[in-house]
Amino acid sequence: MTPRSVSSPKKFLIGAGLFNQVGEYIAEHGDFVCIIADQFFQQRIVEQTVPQLAAQGIRAHVEVFGGECTTDEVARLEAAVKAAGCNVLLGVGGGKGLDVTKAVAHNCKLPQILVPTIASTDAPCTALSVIYKPNGEFDHYLFMPHNPDTVLADTQIIAQAPARFFAAGVGDALATYFEARAAWRCNGTNLILKRPSRTGLGLGEMCYEILRKNIDAAMDAVRNKAVTPALEETIEATIYLSGVGAEAAGVAAAHAVNNGMAVVPALHNAQHGEKVAFGLLTQLVLENAPLAEVEEVIRIIKAADLPLSLRDFGLTEWVEAEWRQVAKLACDKNDTMGNMGRVITEEEVYDAMLAANALAERYHD
Repeated sequence: MTPRSVSSPKKFLIGAGLFNQVGEYIAEHGDFVCIIADQFFQQRIVEQTVPQLAAQGIRAHVEVFGGECTTDEVARLEAAVKAAGCNVLLGVGGGKGLDVTKAVAHNCKLPQILVPTIASTDAPCTALSVIYKPNGEFDHYLFMPHNPDTVLADTQIIAQAPARFFAAGVGDALATYFEARAAWRCNGTNLILKRPSRTGLGLGEMCYEILRKNIDAAMDAVRNKAVTPALEETIEATIYLSGVGAEAAGVAAAHAVNNGMAVVPALHNAQHGEKVAFGLLTQLVLENAPLAEVEEVIRIIKAADLPLSLRDFGLTEWVEAEWRQVAKLACDKNDTMGNMGRVITEEEVYDAMLAANALAERYHD
């Protein structure tokens, strides 16, 4: 029988100023680090981090992430790491940059430390990478046998990022409990292809309760680039509880719809968590969830300034053929719609997306 599972990074640390101490965590694994960094963080790393590491006896080689987590980008960075001879990886950036770092670390069999610069996804904690096609469409999940070694969530760095990225993390985390619940009910498959665990469901529940409690105060903080207890609790929820909870319990319709939405050209600039939030509304429609539950989800979406209806994404026209394709991809046998506990057809998903958009419009200010 397939076992239930719980998996997690070996270390998860959260606090202000952690990035300034990154050398001590690198030194636990090696003395020659390849730093894979988002472009906007490159200057700080070259001017500050590399000299700090050198003073600690740690050599550093810097590679700039190309912007999309594709098979080719993973191969490019893998070749660079091997050519340099590095013995540990440090990923600094958003979700796609960290996914690339995880994939490279897996292929090179090297330890990894991840520093999220935005709290937009739960990518830092999971043992998988989402691989995209060069045009930005979802390609496949790359599953790995181990979670990252160390995750450093520096609240000072994350608080400086645009509020939209923080809100996207809320959108992604908001779906954690509802998808975990669906997968648990049907004894489905979690993100490491095991059975959902009760611990995973519990982590999802805790994630949801933290968001319910803190969303307004956390958004006040991030809009003013301030570090507060509410912000710190919410970051712990959006990065750790969401990631570990989803991995242990599984995802369902919300993420399947998100993956399908990648084919809509008008949504190519939308954040992952923004699309997941709309996918969650679609899932709640499919479940015919209680009104009070739907309204609480909508309250959190609105408090976070997430897109509610599709017009908030900038969508000016509903093109039926595009959304039929979204529904088809969401129901792909290799995606996660199977965790809904019953066979759901493309027609049902298409209709649920239409209804979710109409629902959102009813609650629009």
